[in-house]
Amino acid sequence: VAALKAANRDFVLVLHELELLGGDLVAIDGAFFHGDASKASIVTRKRLADQVAAVEQDIAAYAAALEANDAAEADPVEPPDGEAAQKLAALMAKRAAAQADLTRLTEAGETQLSRTDADARLLKKHGQTVAGYNVQVAIDAKHKLIVASEVVNDGNDTGQLHAVADAAKQALGVATLTVLADSGYYNGETLKDCEADGITAYVPPPQRNGRLAAQGRFSHEAFRYDVDADVYRCPAEALLRPMSGLKQDASGKRYILYVSRKSDCGTCPLRGRCLTDKADRRTIYRWEHEDVLERHRARMADGAAMMRRRSALAEHPFGTLKCRAGYRHFLVRGFDKVRGEWSLMALCYNLSRVAAIVGIGPLIAYLAKRAAQFV
Repeated sequence: VAALKAANRDFVLVLHELELLGGDLVAIDGAFFHGDASKASIVTRKRLADQVAAVEQDIAAYAAALEANDAAEADPVEPPDGEAAQKLAALMAKRAAAQADLTRLTEAGETQLSRTDADARLLKKHGQTVAGYNVQVAIDAKHKLIVASEVVNDGNDTGQLHAVADAAKQALGVATLTVLADSGYYNGETLKDCEADGITAYVPPPQRNGRLAAQGRFSHEAFRYDVDADVYRCPAEALLRPMSGLKQDASGKRYILYVSRKSDCGTCPLRGRCLTDKADRRTIYRWEHEDVLERHRARMADGAAMMRRRSALAEHPFGTLKCRAGYRHFLVRGFDKVRGEWSLMALCYNLSRVAAIVGIGPLIAYLAKRAAQFV
């Protein structure tokens, strides 16, 4: 595995030498690949909890039926005592096994348990469920070559942006980099990390205010922040002022609360579009690093052309590997081996792509000349 990863890194150096990398713009995308595990072999914490509850109901119902038969002193409808004891013991063992698996998941902080491939997970996206892995790639814009990649088992891309972008930046050996990704990668923390590391990200914010818009109500975006006065201005031009202290959510993110005055909201002609019937004032939660998101939103105001480029770049390698090469399924199990297998496939993609760009003859000649330098 280490050798395959090293071969990929070395081949990126070859791409540099052949001047096939732009080094200033990459597109990031992820795709699900089937693992060597079935959907039935992976159970979620909820499914295990439901199994425990169902078995407990079976045990209670079975015990109640035995007691009813004994009380009636009639011909038993259940098996003889020895067979009844075996059936009850089997139910108890089934409950114990499911409870042990549930305890194991809870202690490990995991949400799924895979009995075939310990690292494979049930991944869901756009109504599709795959038992396998999520492959992340960074594609250089010049010739659609893979400069960095990773295999994870998280079905959500939201936490992957900075890690993949930084890996691409290191592979390209540049001080700054522009990255493009779809809305699934939108995450304030990763955008902040990207900005801190000289990575300019273009990621469309997901549309999360559709319900409010359908109701004709004001979302957070309708309130303008005045950086000099440190206040929000509502659609009716009333001010929302900051409260002292910070509020922390379950994930650890900290927010400043900006609150309107009851007297302003009570007489406001736009009240019905802003507050619920029971609310008497409006509160806006501002992330302590909201300035990062504001700079990002300003970039995205003119980001339509960048997003069109992203689609053309990021989907090329996955389309080539899945549709033309027919590669949709890992043949091995576990992160270590799966990552090695993916490294081989990424190398094959890059090698065939370079051969198509420069020609197979010149590529072989160049590689032979390069190898001779190390003899």
